[in-house]
Amino acid sequence: MAGASSPSPCIFCAIAGDSSSTKLLHTDDRVVAFQDIRPAAFRHYLVIPVKHIATVNDLRRSEEDHSLVNHMLQVGRTLLQRDAPDAKYRFGFHRPPFNSVNHLHLHCLALPFIPKWKHMKYVSLGPLGFIEAERLLEKIKP
Repeated sequence: MAGASSPSPCIFCAIAGDSSSTKLLHTDDRVVAFQDIRPAAFRHYLVIPVKHIATVNDLRRSEEDHSLVNHMLQVGRTLLQRDAPDAKYRFGFHRPPFNSVNHLHLHCLALPFIPKWKHMKYVSLGPLGFIEAERLLEKIKP
């Protein structure tokens, strides 16, 4: 989990390790999912790996990383299809320095954005900002 050099414990590691009161929407041996505490859309869930991976920059072109991100996406899709079947969806990751927590997390959004201006946080700015999950999967495909 969080390395010895971390200045403070990773909040997402605590959630994944079941040492928090966060209500989990999904859990398996690879990922957990829960509601974002500051939702930006009609439904806004986060899917995180149980294993600590800091950011998208730590993912490599490998079967293991590709499989993990694909699994995260499938879990997010399943949850949104269950809870907001008629909405339009967005799935993606913030890249440093725009990520809020240094633990990989997939934003699963059922639109509309609430309030509407929140869409600005989920815009791709070339190599910065938000990267759609499908685009990340292309980048790390082995």
